[in-house]
Amino acid sequence: MTETMSNLPRDLVEEIVSRVPWKFMRSVRLTCKKWNALFKSRSFTKMHIGKEEAAARELGQTRMIVMIDYNVYLMGIVVNENPSTEYLGKLTCLQDSEQVKIYQVFHCKGLLLCILKDDDTKIVVWNPYLGQTRWIQTRKYYRDIELKGRDFYKYALGYENNGESKSCRSPKILRFIDDFKRYPNNPALRYEIYDFDSDLWTTLDVSPYWRIMSYQGISVKGNTYWGVVERNASSQIGHIICFDFTSERFGPLLPLPFKARVAQFALLSSVRDEKLAALFQKSEKYRVEIWITTKIDAKNVSWSNFFTVKMTYLDGRLSFKSFFIEEEKKVAVVFNKPKTLCDTIKIIGEAGCLRELELGEPANKNCWPVGCSYVPSIVKIKQHREGKRKRTKRLGKASI
Repeated sequence: MTETMSNLPRDLVEEIVSRVPWKFMRSVRLTCKKWNALFKSRSFTKMHIGKEEAAARELGQTRMIVMIDYNVYLMGIVVNENPSTEYLGKLTCLQDSEQVKIYQVFHCKGLLLCILKDDDTKIVVWNPYLGQTRWIQTRKYYRDIELKGRDFYKYALGYENNGESKSCRSPKILRFIDDFKRYPNNPALRYEIYDFDSDLWTTLDVSPYWRIMSYQGISVKGNTYWGVVERNASSQIGHIICFDFTSERFGPLLPLPFKARVAQFALLSSVRDEKLAALFQKSEKYRVEIWITTKIDAKNVSWSNFFTVKMTYLDGRLSFKSFFIEEEKKVAVVFNKPKTLCDTIKIIGEAGCLRELELGEPANKNCWPVGCSYVPSIVKIKQHREGKRKRTKRLGKASI
């Protein structure tokens, strides 16, 4: 009698499926319920992730999440004498019925928070590896008469550091608006946090004495950091600030190792979710500095110079760029949008720009390429309780 996969022992099926590269995993999971059920097993997912990481190391490849043209991709990049990139797949598991366009993407410990381009009534948290999503309704506010147009919220994804197992940590979402640029004398200020356990948005009492200047916050150890200036100070960025998801409070201003105008200061970057990196460019001296933390928490930071290099000016507005570093290889990978047709990646080392790789020509010229290094996660996303989903609390002028 011919043996089929369904007749094989479970441990043998696990061993076979665990060898399938991640870019083919969606097809494997859709093959049958039995194979899809493997991903509910923590032992299997840990084994598969381990083999994926081992295969990537053998290729000298770093996995990264990249947003291009409002779509999110998994890619691999090899940084050596002959650097290269490889598309490993378009991440399309958000909805079976339609593929949404993503305006911003935030990464925290293998989970992604996706902000939709054409719909501000909901957001989604997504584990691309497990194929799990959780759609979250955002709160609506009645606008003040003098505030016209669409509200543009800033977001952050994090979790409590409460001693729980890493696979059991429940994420939280910070959502806020601070219209200091549009309305410096009367800014709109709203801060709220979403808890996955309670399924509720709660308004936070925050009186900021700072202005957040970073385009996007960066998660490290479950907290999120931004570049800031004091509220009434000049526009030079000389500090960062942390939102602590455990205390649900902003910490004090923490020093950067430099002061920079907004156009000179790139986004911060996470290093293996344990350290923070910062990129600074002194345009008049054609010098790029990259710094990395030696200590970082909500109330303390210390820095060390990763490298400093003289090179030609990085194209475009630096504050809209993203980057990550390969600490062992002593290089930085900078996502770039030059005036040419193609979005690019610049690989920068102590000798300058080592190589520039093309990502492809974007259909939308206003969408900046955004990327970060990525390691798959076995953290399961808690789902809404079916039939018992709680309605969002009405606080102040907020309504559903």
